[in-house]
Order: sequence, then C-alpha cells, then structure tokens
Amino acid sequence: MRLLPGFVAAAAALLPLAAQERLTPEGLWRLQRLSDLGLSPDGRHLAFVVKTTDLEANASTGRVLVLDLEHADRPPRDLGPGSSPCWLPGSHYVAVVTKEGVEARPLGDGPVVAIPVPGGAGNLRWAPDGEHFSYTQAVVVDPRVTDRHQDLPRANARAYDDLMVRHWDHWLDGSYSHLFVMPYIGGGAARDLLAGERVDTPLVPFGGREQIAWSPDGRELCYTAKRVRDPEASTDSGLWVVPAGCGEHRLLTEGLPGFDQDPVYSPDGRWIAFSSMARGGFEADRLRLLLHDRKARRNQELLPDFDASPHGVRWTADSRTLFFTVETEGTTQLYRCDLAAPQAVAVTKGRHALADLQVAPDGKTVYALRTTMERPAEVVRVDVATGAIAPLTDRNGAQFARLELPRIDGEWFDATDGRRIHAWIVKPPDFDPAKQYPFILYCQGGPQSMVGQTFSLRWNFHLMAANGYVVAGVNRRGLPGFGQAWNDQISRDWGGQAMRDLLSVCDAMQARPWVDRARSAAVGASFGGYTVFWLMGNAGDRFACMIAHCGTFNLESMYLATEELWFPDWDLGGPYWKSREVAAEYQRFSPHRYVQNWKTPLLVIHGEKDFRLPYDQGLQAFTAAQQMGVPSRLLMFPEEGHWVLQPQNGVLWHREFYAWLDRFCKPAAAGGAQKADGTQKK
Repeated sequence: MRLLPGFVAAAAALLPLAAQERLTPEGLWRLQRLSDLGLSPDGRHLAFVVKTTDLEANASTGRVLVLDLEHADRPPRDLGPGSSPCWLPGSHYVAVVTKEGVEARPLGDGPVVAIPVPGGAGNLRWAPDGEHFSYTQAVVVDPRVTDRHQDLPRANARAYDDLMVRHWDHWLDGSYSHLFVMPYIGGGAARDLLAGERVDTPLVPFGGREQIAWSPDGRELCYTAKRVRDPEASTDSGLWVVPAGCGEHRLLTEGLPGFDQDPVYSPDGRWIAFSSMARGGFEADRLRLLLHDRKARRNQELLPDFDASPHGVRWTADSRTLFFTVETEGTTQLYRCDLAAPQAVAVTKGRHALADLQVAPDGKTVYALRTTMERPAEVVRVDVATGAIAPLTDRNGAQFARLELPRIDGEWFDATDGRRIHAWIVKPPDFDPAKQYPFILYCQGGPQSMVGQTFSLRWNFHLMAANGYVVAGVNRRGLPGFGQAWNDQISRDWGGQAMRDLLSVCDAMQARPWVDRARSAAVGASFGGYTVFWLMGNAGDRFACMIAHCGTFNLESMYLATEELWFPDWDLGGPYWKSREVAAEYQRFSPHRYVQNWKTPLLVIHGEKDFRLPYDQGLQAFTAAQQMGVPSRLLMFPEEGHWVLQPQNGVLWHREFYAWLDRFCKPAAAGGAQKADGTQKK
C-alpha cells in the first residue's frame, strides 16, 4: 500500500534513521507500538492505541487513534492520550481511560464527557445498554501490620500468615483488584461487586479486560477469578456471573480444576464461550474451547479433537460462528469454527502472528494486529473467504524504509529421537554464504512458550541480525504449536530431550560453512536462562560466551523462594523432599551440580524485583563463575522484575548484551563477518 501522509508525519517526528542503516537499541525504542483494537458497533470505525517512547524522559505514552474503515486511505483521527478504548453503544463516542478516570470523546462535534474515578480505573468495559460501565481498581482489604501500631509512625514492616507473600514483581500489600460498576446516565456512585473479598479480577499479573464481559442485555457481568484456599498452589480459576446491580456470585465452571478464563457472550445471549485447561496445576495445558449454555446451565467442549489451543475467541453478529487464533509451527493464524458443524478451519497462512481480533458485523472481514520478526504490529484487514491480508496502517513505515532487513527462514532439523525440530534461522541483512558469521543459539523461555513471530523490545531477532549475527530460534521440545504431546514432553525432563533438541540444531548450524563455530554464543531468559546455566556445565565447549537473564541456577533454592508453587510442583514433580525419585531429578537437572565443568565466559543479568525467579539465582551463578575463574560479569537492575520495562534500562540492557557478545564472538580487528576461508571481510 502507499504510505499515507499522516503516517509519514508521525514517523518523521521520531527522528528516522539514516538511509540503509540497521536497527539499533535506540531505534528499537523509537518504533511505535500498536495495541487495543476496538471496532465500532456499526463496523465503520476502528480504534486502537499507539504507544511512543521518549528515551530522554524515560517514559512511554499512549494515544487513541480511530481509523475510518470506509476511507482507510485517510489519516486516522487522533482522540488524544488514553488507553483501553471502547465504543459507547449507538453513538460515535469512544470511551478511554485517563489518569483522572474515564472520558467519552466524540469522533466529530460534541462535548467530551469526563467521569472522575478517584483511585484510577483499569480494564474499562461499557455495558451494551449504554447506561453503565465497569472498571477495575485496587482496593485494600487486609489490614497492614503497621495499622496495629499507630504509636510507631515510622515503622516499616510487612507481616503474613500464608505463603502468598509476593507475586512476580511486588510484595502483596493487602489490596486486591476489584470489579466496579458505575452509572453513565444520571450519575451515581460506583458499586464494588467484590466488596470485602480477598479476590482479584482479572487474574494478576497477566489478565486484562478480556477476562471480564457484559451480557448482551447489560444485566450481568461474567468475570474470571481464583477463589481457592491456597492460591500459590493452584491454577483453579473460574468464571463467575454477578448481577450488574450486585447480588449473588454464581460459579459457571464447577468441576473444572484448571485455568478457566476469557468469557465471551454470544450476541444472542445463549452462550458464553471461554478457554479452559483440563489439568489443574499445569499452566501450559491445551486450551479447550468451551461453551456454557446459559439456558441448560452446562458446559461442553466445542473442538475436543483439535490438538491446538484457540486464543482470543470472537463471535459473529449472528452467533453462528467463532473466530480465534492458533499457534502453529512458529506462526499464529486466524481460524474459524461454525457451531452447526464444529471444525477448526484455518483462514490464513504465512509467516506472521495475528492477534486482537475484531469481527465485522457481516462476518466477512476480520481486523487484527499482524506482527513479524522484522516488524512490530500493524493493523490489517483479513478477507475471510480468501484469507487475503491487507495492511491498514504503516505507523513505522518511514523508519523501515531506511532499514536493511534480515533474512528469515523456517527450517527443520533432525532430533536425536527421530523427530523433527523446527527453528527460525535469521541471517544478517548483507548475508553472503561465501563468508562466515558469528552465531547465536537462542534458548526460549517459558518453558512452554513458542518461538513465533514476535517483535520483542529485548530478545529481538531483527536486532541480533542487524548486529551481524546468524541466529537460530529453536522450537525445542516443550513448546506449543506442534501438538500437545510435544509441549508436554519437557515437564520433569528439563535437562533432557529439550537440551538435546537445542544441541542438535546448534551442531547442525555450526557445521555449515557460513557459521563460525569458534564465534558462537548461547543466550536466553527465564527457562532460557536456566538452559544457558545447564549448557555451561554440559556443553560449554560449543560456545565462545553465554548470556543468562533471570535464569534458574539452583532448583532446590528456587523452589523455596519462588511464589507460585504450582509451577515447580507440576514441572519438577513437587518439592525436592517429596520422594527419592523427585530428589534425584532435582540433582540430575539442577545447573549448580555441574559448576565444576564451567569454563565459558558468562554474563549474568537479573532484576532485583523478580520474585518468580528471585535474584539470588543470578548471584549464585555469578559467584560460582567467579570462584571457578570463569570470565564473568553481573548486570543487576534494582527497579526491574522478570522483564526490563523502563526504556533507558532497555537500551542499557542491549548495549551490555552486545558488548559481551562482541567481545568474544567478533574479531578484535574490526568485527563483522569473515570469509569462509577464515580471512577478514574488508
């Protein structure tokens, strides 16, 4: 498509890179990021959020834009700063969340309606009757220990009586995310539908407004919550319905022990579609697509023989068809299913990831965000009949017009057990098979998280290739998109077949004439960090250096310091004292048992607020490396958790990351590629 004037102006304001430059950490953060699609009820307008980053201010801000779908060649209308856009029924007003509360903003002429929400609003949803809206807000329920000692005003302490004392990146402070309903017409106070309860909705920390839904008549809400005695040991979330005016909360998912979430009412009000995992305690089980029959009050699985997980379910206006996305072989595609003859049918194909689906009223078009490894998300239109995809935005077109792009290919490799392993092979923009390049073996986290078409602000394959590296992103054992059996195989086998899969691809890549085996590195975060520590002691001779971000080093100490115990209870078999068999597996698979073999230079990165894999894991690994005389460096982020979220920290992360790689994987003279005979590229 031709570049629209509005897109050029917006991109030019972000200091576009020089002609034929490559992506840099600073350039990565200058790219605009799109999210939160919202289609108007009449299907004529599409709202979305564009987030931009000011590196100097170390902050990102979002603005709400609206695209006129009947005149898609026109620049989108800018409705100003805000988030979580949603349409008011029967009008051309878009409601957004602001710092002060909620604002309803018109597309054309008309007043802006400001609704103050003291304490802030999140996860905004508008009732179909147009008269109410819902939001979430943190509410203090549990008293703090300092409240009991008013004569000690400078005391600073926390006290707990159960195991859930911290979660991901914060200590629990007695507050919970509650669901509120507020009148839009006629004024009135907001009602806390969970008043007094020690319950969160949506689920913390990853849940969003997709976990809350209004019924088509506006009389009730369905929400996701975990009401269990020991939340640190259970994945048993459920779907609950409650009258909009308060009343009894009724559970819809009795007898379903795993994660149940993301309710979506059918437009005719008959059904609630939702996602459900059959096995309790397992966060990476197959997502089943279930329907709750509101008349019969029973649940049924729609696609029992479908060996994949539907995500982001959306109904057509006639309540006859469902659309959803599916991870498959390193991509994420659009699928459809008709209720009359339930079968998952692929609508699209290609190397991309589709998300945030919005279905047109006639069901013939689906709008989505499309992401690839080369580029961040843009809005696209999908023709359901043909699967054809047409771009509707090009927010980063000006920057990418100036960038050299990497080459990306999906390849299959032989595993040690006779299976085939998929991997994305990413090559530098100027790739020449007559030359040799340094090589990165990328070790995925999760552990059950597909290496797909993502554009990360840290583990960015485009940026790795732009720095002159060949990259292998391996869909090793234990990842979705290749059948549930493939996904399940990693549990209680962390150092087994998954590691052999990675090394099979590594060995095959290092045997290629354009890969320099002597200049190879292994990198990864979370389970990928565990993988790096494991490879340090079991395959370190294959690599010139390694980088581990927020990885597990000592399985025994990790079990006693992490927060959600259901994860190691499932994947590691329980606490290490549970049985001799479990204790033996901890010893066999814990990287700290192999430190005597460590020789490879190691960069350890960790966030001090990482409570899933506490930072002492990084400190232990760094101490071990130093004591073994291994060249090593510790990079600690005091204000970051499992991820690096602050822009300047993100740029620093990349600078240190590539400085370490280049130190060991690029020739001292000038860097860059070598010829295949080993001489330096001019």
